[in-house]
Amino acid sequence: MTLRARIALLTTGLLLVALLVLGVVLHGLLGNFLLGSLKRDLVEASAQVVRLLNLGGQALLEAGLPADLYAEIQLVLEEDPALLAREGGISLQRSPALGAHRLLLSQEAYRALLDRGEVWTEVALPREGPPLVLLVYGRKVEVRVGGTPWKGLLLVGRPVEGVRATLAQFARLYAATALLVLLLVFLLLRPLLARALEPLEWVAAKARTLVGPEGALPRRIEPLPEPLVQDEVGSLVRALNGMLLRLQKALEAQVRFLQDASHELRTPLTAILGHVGYLLRRTPLTEAQRESLEVVKREAERMGKLVSDLLELSQTGSWRLEPAPLRLLDLLEEAQEEFSKSFEGEIRVEASPDLWVLGDRDRLHQVFANLLSNALKAGAKTVWLRAFGVEGRVVVRVEDDGEGIPEEHLPHLFERFYRVDKARDRARGGSGLGLAIVKAILEAHGGEIWVESEVGKGTAFSFTLPSAAPPPPPP
Repeated sequence: MTLRARIALLTTGLLLVALLVLGVVLHGLLGNFLLGSLKRDLVEASAQVVRLLNLGGQALLEAGLPADLYAEIQLVLEEDPALLAREGGISLQRSPALGAHRLLLSQEAYRALLDRGEVWTEVALPREGPPLVLLVYGRKVEVRVGGTPWKGLLLVGRPVEGVRATLAQFARLYAATALLVLLLVFLLLRPLLARALEPLEWVAAKARTLVGPEGALPRRIEPLPEPLVQDEVGSLVRALNGMLLRLQKALEAQVRFLQDASHELRTPLTAILGHVGYLLRRTPLTEAQRESLEVVKREAERMGKLVSDLLELSQTGSWRLEPAPLRLLDLLEEAQEEFSKSFEGEIRVEASPDLWVLGDRDRLHQVFANLLSNALKAGAKTVWLRAFGVEGRVVVRVEDDGEGIPEEHLPHLFERFYRVDKARDRARGGSGLGLAIVKAILEAHGGEIWVESEVGKGTAFSFTLPSAAPPPPPP
């Protein structure tokens, strides 16, 4: 997921949470306000009912109360909450809105009213459809009805459906508004983020242009143009320029080392080739001695080519490959012949003579030499060099019956300078670069390599190479 998408999702998510919290708070505040207003109206209405009854009784009560006010005065002969909840007290006066209905509270509400002198509760009156829910305020009162003082319970109530309808309408409007806001924010956020992240994309594009083709080292790293603004992007560009300066110095030091090492290696190799050539031409040799000297000459010439390539690498920044159709069996037998002389075990070759690959002979010989050398160092008694064709590719397997490699090391084998057992590999002359070089050579040929191993049973390195047709016969 891109940074732009993550910022958009995070911003939208935070806004959604904020809108939800705000909606809950506003809904609660509005509900408290409406219910508080309704309660104040009921308290005022209860005082008005008492005043009207004291002034003139039922006639004034019917004339002076709002039509949506439900009121009743009940005379309590026995303070029994259970009895009151079933039958209610004796109804002295009722508002016209009640009609034939009674305001009967629950047992708990009557108990609270008798104990505390007032109570707030809800009462449902039957009607067609859903019952009418009233918010009821009850209090103890003393009134004069027909000139006679009475002590009883005054119950006044009003419907709460208006409050609930208002809250439901508010919730619907707020939800629609919140969704519209989220949609607008999401649509506007994308161009805003694009503009905000444009400098970073520019920096990334400039950084990508610093390196050449894959596998090639840049000859010169130019610093990025620093923006005039003193913001986070400017700080990033300045930090990158500092890093690029240090990288340029490191590359220059590497190039100098490659050039110096190449020149220094040429002298001993030239001396080796000169002396081997003299021995082959001017001295009597046995067949075994001549064969050994031929091997020394061939490997010295191969090393000389590698040194030349190393010098070329320091100058051009990339390895030079000379791919050509090669018969794979010849490469395997050449590696078998070279290593059999110093190997007490057996190297077996299993490959069809019809398998041809497209590759650089010296580079592929380097691959086989590295893999066979690793097998010998692992204490193998038998090494198999197998090859077979699969869908336009050639698969080569180098298997041994050595000590094997623990599973936790397998993902790191092709990393530079990685060694399974540093002390043991150092004693064997390993540097941790062999398999990294093998992987780089095979990838340059368009192939890939993988490894399978089991401790105590051996290791198998497998890699692929592009297949090729045999070259045409010479005229």
